[in-house]
Amino acid sequence: MADVNQGSVLPRETSPPALDGLNATDSNGTDAVNATVAKFVATPEGTALAYGSLVFMALLPIFFGALRSVSCGKSKNSSDMPETITGRDAARFPIIASCTLFGLYLFFKIFSQEYINLLLSMYFFVLGILALSHTMSPFMNRIFPANIPIKQYQLLFTQGSGETKEEMVNYEFDTKDMICLVISTVVGVWYILKKHWIANNLFGLAFALNGVELLHLNNISTGCILLGGLFVYDVFWVFGTNVMVTVAKSFEAPIKLVFPQDLLEKGLGASQFAMLGLGDIVIPGIFIALLLRFDVSLKKNTRTYFHTSFLAYIFGLGLTIWVMHTFKHAQPALLYLVPACIGFPLVVALLKGELTEMFRYEEVSAEDVAAKEGTTQVEKKDQ
Repeated sequence: MADVNQGSVLPRETSPPALDGLNATDSNGTDAVNATVAKFVATPEGTALAYGSLVFMALLPIFFGALRSVSCGKSKNSSDMPETITGRDAARFPIIASCTLFGLYLFFKIFSQEYINLLLSMYFFVLGILALSHTMSPFMNRIFPANIPIKQYQLLFTQGSGETKEEMVNYEFDTKDMICLVISTVVGVWYILKKHWIANNLFGLAFALNGVELLHLNNISTGCILLGGLFVYDVFWVFGTNVMVTVAKSFEAPIKLVFPQDLLEKGLGASQFAMLGLGDIVIPGIFIALLLRFDVSLKKNTRTYFHTSFLAYIFGLGLTIWVMHTFKHAQPALLYLVPACIGFPLVVALLKGELTEMFRYEEVSAEDVAAKEGTTQVEKKDQ
């Protein structure tokens, strides 16, 4: 199961402080100049713009990822098929995430941060290109000129030969996909060379949208287990230790959305950032996407639970930012998002008398569907 990095809402990203003076020593060994560190203070306008932009960016992958999750299972490409999270996966996820987080913390403490981030940058460079290309593909289909010929390609890797031949990779793509790949590569090179916050956000949004689209919870109970476990995980690692904040500030990879608080003063060259971890988008997002698919299964031409959970997410994230801004401390966003995203839809279901139907809703993984179809075909041949 794909690991999704968790993060918290942080007031700003630490950067090398500006010095008003330098420590100097004269021939007698006395201090000649006292150093004072200038602490950045965001303006109210800069703060409002930064946090408003983070909320807006967080909503984009949830909204569009949820819509795309409804139909992504119909794709012929194995790479586009959703991965189903079961109750067992959900129960293990907080443990796996904790081990991963603490492992990264130790790596940053023991090894040089520069070399670790270099390796991570190359890794996310490749993943980011693929994720951004996949994200752009539907939009490219709409704007691609009709008078340009489209050629079909297939990337096929097999193992063995004859009757033992087994498909490892079977990816079909066309000219439009190639153009998406070229554009994504340009963004990737920009990110590697400049580490610009806009390039970071393009990759981050692509990762989040792909996560919401392709990670499917199999039922509501699994969603409650996953969100409940990560609720405890997020609160512990933010309030109980400095591990989460340390990793989030040391990890130079597009696993968080950032927006500068000093954009109005310094323009695109701004350097003081507010940030939001992708985990605080993807984890509630896959639950919201599940509720949209549940809405579709009811066949009532309404999206009651999707709209309810979407508004609940806005409320929870807004509450997170308000508390963080009031107390000037990094906040575990899932502390506020989980009760909102689970509680609001459950209350609505209870009022509508559909609570039992909600918890009976079950999604079958693509592998189970394929296996069932294969069994049916074999039975027909035997008859």
